[in-house]
Amino acid sequence: MKRTILTPSMLILLLFVSALLGFPGPCLSQETKDNGSQPKPERLITMAAEYPGIVIPADEDVDMDIIFYNKGRRDENVNVWIDQQPDDWITRIKTYRYTVTGVHVPSDENKKLTFEAEPLNGAKPGKYQFLVKAQTPDGEFKLSEKILVTVEEAEAEPEKNKGVKLTTSYPVISGPSDATFEFSVEVDNELDEDAIFDLFAKGPQGWDINFKPAYESKYISSLRLKANESKSIAIEVKPTMGAEAGEYPLNVQVSSGQAKGKADLKVILSGTYDLEVGTANGLLSLDAGQGSPSNLSFCIKNTGSAANHDIKFMSFKPENWEVEFDPERLDAIEPGDLKQVEMKIIPEPFSRWFNLSLFLVLWLD
Repeated sequence: MKRTILTPSMLILLLFVSALLGFPGPCLSQETKDNGSQPKPERLITMAAEYPGIVIPADEDVDMDIIFYNKGRRDENVNVWIDQQPDDWITRIKTYRYTVTGVHVPSDENKKLTFEAEPLNGAKPGKYQFLVKAQTPDGEFKLSEKILVTVEEAEAEPEKNKGVKLTTSYPVISGPSDATFEFSVEVDNELDEDAIFDLFAKGPQGWDINFKPAYESKYISSLRLKANESKSIAIEVKPTMGAEAGEYPLNVQVSSGQAKGKADLKVILSGTYDLEVGTANGLLSLDAGQGSPSNLSFCIKNTGSAANHDIKFMSFKPENWEVEFDPERLDAIEPGDLKQVEMKIIPEPFSRWFNLSLFLVLWLD
């Protein structure tokens, strides 16, 4: 299968197609496997909470996805509501803009709504249960999902810096998962004597975190500072290959004897944008008769860790030729998903043998 790497802004993939006659064989996609021997039921819809059980601190609200899966052949409307909640909590089910009471779920797709809950006067430590229910208008499917929220005791006040202080203007940096991130941190020795400070960093397992002097490439593990002196250091962070999109906290500490200081940093990964595109047998050519339609099936697989959105197709073709795509566009391809696209090519009735170049263009939200 031909491999193409996307950039976050746009992907142009070139498929070379020789003008000759029909290309057989469907794509070996996940859909083929799923639909092999047992056809989809006429109707089947399910609901799931993203996290049925969570633990939160006393000062935090609840925010999670409620996911609806339509595994049937019919599009469905589903009414949804919060049937049970603790006293003194405010709850709602929303999209990114609206509070909603229902959702439309097309066949073979899933839709997400957001469940939100917040205590009116702060939640005391303990367990709190919520019940979300949903139902199709005809009552054929009745769904329910329990969400158990455990509120922890408030954490003790964080330990204050003693004798040394760390400051940074940019504690949060975001970017793609395959990028290298660099933080700049100022280390202030507040002692009245010279000291050597050891440098420590704690981050996600497998991440590569190193300290460097400002504007230098060598790595260091300690820093010498004179009394009341300050210096800038750089912290280089490399995520593990294939790290998923999300927020990742980093904890940086410096110490010398009883003098201790720390800084909390964060890396926000947007994921990676990789696609593989090709045909079932690896061939990128077909035979086509003059004026007769011929078909070519090709597959698009998201091999990155972030979803790709709004995929549109266009072609650059000889004059008077026709090229059609089915579907004409793809709303999204989630990580690991595989989609099949049919391309119909109709040469000009009086055309001779010709090379046809086609481009796939992708815009990301």
